[in-house]
Order: sequence, then C-alpha cells, then structure tokens
Amino acid sequence: WTANQLYEAAKGEMDSGRYADAVGYLEKLDARYPFGKLAQQAQLDIAYSHFKDDERGLALISIDRFVKRYPNHARLDYIYYLKGLVNFNERASFLSILDKRDLSERDLRAARESFDAFRTVVTRFPTSRYAADSRQRMIYLVNAIAAGEVSVARYYFERGAYMAAANRAQEVVREYQRVPAVEQALYIMLASYEALGLEELSQGARDVMEKNFPDSALLTEGLQVSDDRRWWQVWR
Repeated sequence: WTANQLYEAAKGEMDSGRYADAVGYLEKLDARYPFGKLAQQAQLDIAYSHFKDDERGLALISIDRFVKRYPNHARLDYIYYLKGLVNFNERASFLSILDKRDLSERDLRAARESFDAFRTVVTRFPTSRYAADSRQRMIYLVNAIAAGEVSVARYYFERGAYMAAANRAQEVVREYQRVPAVEQALYIMLASYEALGLEELSQGARDVMEKNFPDSALLTEGLQVSDDRRWWQVWR
C-alpha cells in the first residue's frame, strides 16, 4: 500500500472509533515511509489513538517520542496539550477518586504531570488555540492537587501519624495559598500539633486560621473523622 492508502485506512478506523486498528495502519505507515509527508501526522495520530483507546502508557510513550524527534514541530502545542489530557483523564475522574477517599501518590503524580504539560502550552504557546482551555484546566488541577494533599494529610491524621499529617498539611499552606483546601490544611496542622503537645505551633496555626477563616466550621466543630459527609460539605 502507498502512504496515502495506509493513512486513509487508519483515518477510517479512527472515524469509526476502532483506535487499536487505526494504530496498526499508522505504525505500518511510519515504518514503511518514515520520511514521507504523512509520517509525522501518523505519529500524532498514534498518540491520539492510544489516548482515545485508554492506553495511557502507550500514549505517553508516543508523545515523548514525538517531542524528541521533532522538538520544533509546528504542532508541538497540540502534543503538549494532548499530554496534559492523557494525565488529566487518568483513572477517569480525579475528583471521583477523592470522593472514594483512596487517593494515591500515583494519582497526585499524574495530576502534577498534567499541570506541567498544560503550563507548557500556556507559557510557550500563549497564542495557541489550546492555551485558553489549558489555563482553565490548570486552575482545576491546582485545586484538585491541593485537595488531594489534604486528603493524604487527613489519612495520616486519622491513623495517629500526626507529624506526617502536619508536614503534609504545611506543604498545602505553603504551596497553594489561594485554594479552598488551605482551610482544612490549617486545621489539620492545628489539630496535629495539639495532639503532639506542641502548643506554640498549634496556637500559631490557630491564629492564622482565625485570621483568614474566622467563620470556619472546623474551629467550632473540630475534625470529626467519623463523619465523612460533613467533612466534604465543609470544603466543597
């Protein structure tokens, strides 16, 4: 088959949602005509097809390979945007993971990698058609990552690892100053230091919290670890 025939076959499979079959044609095209005019487009479509087929690992490998081969490609903004989407959609929904309260370091790592990819689009390609959406996703991710860190801090707190909880919460306060999760992070710091008998640090956290969140329900009700529903209502 010619390069055009292989690409048309691949495009037909993509249009029909058969992305695995599309990848087969695209890989043949790339192998047989590596220097042809369609080879670069085929590599872009391979990455996209893996993404649509929920093959996150293969999609990221294809994306990184493309960036290394063509560091100055005209569609580099698209490939970074796609990298952001691949990690953004890790395990279907980031906040659904938070709801289940089983957030892992892997999930947070994927969110950070997604943020970095979108930031590349915004900073290196500010006039890109993908810049506006990347910026909005960055805002979402900052809030989600901070909430995830608080979820991990609370996990430590519930199990009596108070210093680990305080340190994790402190990272949120330091790194994510303007996000809703800071309220819960401050309270976990307060409660953790109190549990450790570190009265000066506990009072310092309370002072900051009372100044910034004077009406916080946490200050009056405390962290009721057995009442998950009320906890999530506080921060959402």
